[in-house]
Parts: sequence; C-alpha cells; structure tokens
Amino acid sequence: MNIRTPLLPLAVAVSLGVSACAAPGSGNSGGEGSGGSGDTAAAECGDVTLRLSHQWPEPTTDEGDFRSVVAQRFADEISEATDGQVEVTVYPNSTLSKATEQYDAMMNGSIDMSVFPLDYASGRVPEWSITLMPGLIRNHDDVLKWDQGEIGAAVEENMKENGLVLLTNVWNAGAIGVKGDPILRPEDVQGGMTMRAAGTYVEKMLEAAGAGITSLPSSEIYTGMQTGVLDAAVTSTGSFASYNLQEQVDSYTSPTTHTFWFMYEPLVITTSSFEKLCAEQQEAVLEVGQGLQDYAYDASREDDARVEKIFADAGVEVVQMSEEDYEAWMPLAQEQWEAYTSAVDGGQELLDLALKVREGR
Repeated sequence: MNIRTPLLPLAVAVSLGVSACAAPGSGNSGGEGSGGSGDTAAAECGDVTLRLSHQWPEPTTDEGDFRSVVAQRFADEISEATDGQVEVTVYPNSTLSKATEQYDAMMNGSIDMSVFPLDYASGRVPEWSITLMPGLIRNHDDVLKWDQGEIGAAVEENMKENGLVLLTNVWNAGAIGVKGDPILRPEDVQGGMTMRAAGTYVEKMLEAAGAGITSLPSSEIYTGMQTGVLDAAVTSTGSFASYNLQEQVDSYTSPTTHTFWFMYEPLVITTSSFEKLCAEQQEAVLEVGQGLQDYAYDASREDDARVEKIFADAGVEVVQMSEEDYEAWMPLAQEQWEAYTSAVDGGQELLDLALKVREGR
C-alpha cells in the first residue's frame, strides 16, 4: 500500500463548535501554537527525552500488538533520525498512566506522547466520540476514506485545538467474544447478558439491544470473564489476542467482513512537548510519524485475519457478520448518532462529514 495521508491538511471550513479542553496544568506555551502544527519551536536543538505511554503489552517481536509496535518503532526511528537528540522512552501496559487517563496525563505534563483511543477522552472533549460511533465505519476501506476526507481533517483540527499533534493515524476493528453462542444481530443479545464495550455510544446501543453493561478496560476483560462478571465483550481484535481472550470465550464474531465497531487510536504528541523541540526536530517527528502510516494501516487490516486464526486454532467458534447482519444493527446505531448530535456542540457537522464517507460521497 502506497497511500500516504497528509498529516497537516488544510483546515476545513466547518464550524466545529470546539471548546478547548483546559485541564489543570495544560501547557500550551503562553497560549501560542495551540494548533500544534509547528507554530512555535525551540530556538536551539538540544537533547530532549519524551515519555510515550500506552495500554498494550510490550512487543517482544514485530508479531506483537501492532499498536505497541508503532510506539516502539517511533521511539527507535526518531532516535536514529535525530542522531540521538530526541529520545523516546516507551511505557507500555499502562505502567505510567491508566488507559482511560492518558489524555489528562498528557495535559498535565506527566507524559508527552501516547497511542491511545481518542474516545477515552470524550469526557473532556465530547466531539471525539465521533471516532468510536457505532456503524459509521464498516471496514478498512472506509478507514482510508475517513482519514483522507473532510472528516479526518476536521478531527485532526479539533485535536489541535485541544492540545494534540497527530503523528500517525491508527485504527483497529472490533470483534465480539461470547461465553456462549455468537452474537451477529441485536436479537442474539440475550436478556440478562452482561457485556463490556468501549465507547459510550456503543454501550448505549448494546443496552438498547438488551445487554447489561459493565465498564472495564480491555486489560481486565479476561478476569471479568473468568470470574463470571462478564458474559461477552466487544473490543479491538488486537486486544482479543494480546489479552489471550481465546482462553475465555466460546464464540468470536470476527470483523473480517463487517463490524459496527472501529476505534481510532492515533499516535500523538502534546502541543507543549512538540513546541519544546527545535524546527529540525519537529520536522523529524512529523516525518517519522508519517513514515509509520502505511505500516499502521496494513498491520491493522492484517490483524483481523491473524486474530481470527488464533481463535479458530484454539477451538473457538468463529463467525463473520453478513451485510444483512450489519444492517440489522443500523436502526440502533442511528439512535446513537442522533443522541450524539443532540448532546455535542458541533456534533451534527462532524456526523455529516462522517456520513459522506459511509455513503460514498
């Protein structure tokens, strides 16, 4: 794949209704450069150490969780690109910050960078729930159209307004694991079934289908199923494999054809940390991030098939959604789209841009 997504697109002429997230200690330099696109830079190129946090296990090889690989490859490649001036220390497995607290940790200066699910910070920036809205993205082809289209540019601009510089677009498809028969359609959600799902609007959709919801980070799904707290879980394919959930589920709905769940998990650096770099270092950071883009797309697509095989080899019943199965979720998904636009300033504009991708416009 030779597609390159511009990391610094022109601002789209869309009113986003953005309300900047001013967490305590948020460190934009005197209010300048809040766009995070190189508006300011250090006058001299000195040695800089950056802290990069993420929630996934540390990769032992390139066969590890690809999101963890993205982080480690960035650290290795930026050191080489800057002759060791910029060093990145990677903290995997939530060792420096809890999975759901990484945005706050970046804004208060505890960490500088992360590969993290953007929707995890939607309590601070409600617009970001558009990046984990059920049913908007069906497959990896839609992902490319999203990142290259107006919606990708609008989300990136919103991230800049809220203190983050985008380096690499990272997406992961979601699967459904069940201690019991597979879930393909809403009617397969049995009454009394307790499920875990990331994303407020995905949770509400599953509640409408009849599930009880228990909110847990993906790293706790295994224990939740082992102890009977959970009957089923929706999470990324990468997390299904990284946390060995094939040992706990009887059935697995793979996203290799369709899925109502796609999560945006970009590699980002905070505006304040980016502006501590000199212009040459900033350019190197952006170039290394862009250089990882093809890998991130390809690895995400390949992850679906890799994880499907892991589960099939473990004796788990593996199924895929048909087009009809996928469409059966759409009435419930559309209810959540409407809830989002009613609750979020600028939400209608973002949804309209996202629907352009879904409808091929």
